Amino acid sequence: MPGLSSDASGRVSCLSGEIVAQRDDAICVATKKGAIWLTHLKADYPDSIKLPAMYVLAQKKIPIVAVSPFESIDYPTWREIRFEQEGEIGYLYFDFYNGAMSTHQCNRLREAIIEAKKKVRMLVLMGGRDVWSNGIHLNVIEAAKNPAQESWENIQAIDDLILEIINSTEHYIVAALQGNAGAGGVSIALATDKVMARKGIVLNPHTKNMGLYGSEYWTYLLPKRIGYKKALRFTEDCLPWGVEVAYELKLIDDFFGESNAAFVAEVKRKAKEIYELAYFGKLIRAKKFQRKKDERDKPLAKYREEELARMHKNFFEDDWAYAYKRFCFVHKIPEPSTQMAQDLYRTRREIYRKRKWERLNYD
Repeated sequence: MPGLSSDASGRVSCLSGEIVAQRDDAICVATKKGAIWLTHLKADYPDSIKLPAMYVLAQKKIPIVAVSPFESIDYPTWREIRFEQEGEIGYLYFDFYNGAMSTHQCNRLREAIIEAKKKVRMLVLMGGRDVWSNGIHLNVIEAAKNPAQESWENIQAIDDLILEIINSTEHYIVAALQGNAGAGGVSIALATDKVMARKGIVLNPHTKNMGLYGSEYWTYLLPKRIGYKKALRFTEDCLPWGVEVAYELKLIDDFFGESNAAFVAEVKRKAKEIYELAYFGKLIRAKKFQRKKDERDKPLAKYREEELARMHKNFFEDDWAYAYKRFCFVHKIPEPSTQMAQDLYRTRREIYRKRKWERLNYD
């Protein structure tokens, strides 16, 4: 059995298979040759879904071994958020599993951005190697005791994150999309001053197919980029955008890089080029002027209020079948509109219902 052992000198060591630490909801498991970090687990019962490891092991007492995104370390380890600095340019990496961002992850990323801005004048948001961001964390929401309330808290957290980026008027901020982006993750990118994307990635700037109107200041950010009519059409049609189309429509500013390594190298070259522009200071002043003008035309608080009024109905009144569509998504049920999927949803809810306020009639 996993546990502790000691040698003749009394030194304690870990046995293979023992959970030795936790960090940001991931766990570190000892192996014969070292240790490995596991970010997600599935509970051992029917219909369980993949969740951050400590959500599954919530009752376990596991020591926390924290590492700051800004801490310099000389050994290999796992960090969900990390920061690199080259002069006055900072690179903030956030590698969230499948791009899903829980309330806690949104808050941690916002705090990291605030801290990073104290160190540099230009900040490049690098996302993860495989995925940039896909918005709120539907699996964590589905597993919550009150999914509607968790949805509400998650959307507020991602709105706060995006607001922090929009209001960064003393800094020039770039989004460098190494991987796909969807839903609120697209809004995170659009909140920056320049959006660069790697060749071959796909953007899905919509949420209607999940039964959500959408928040994340999309009614401000998307029309500002591509115009109101195009923004409405693409959010209603729920179609994916390749980088060529996104670039043509001015949703993104540039795309390049046949590989992650080539993309990151070119991002750093372009970032340095921007920072060294003779008129870099004017870019910051122009940004500040435009933000003040936009705020006079319509305050950000008004956009948020209007979006969240619609989202509140999606979450708490389920007016667009968000609960059912979310269930099908996290349980990987294809074609959720089919009668078989609907019957399965109703049957599982009747058997495994954990929330006394849930309706049993899902017609």
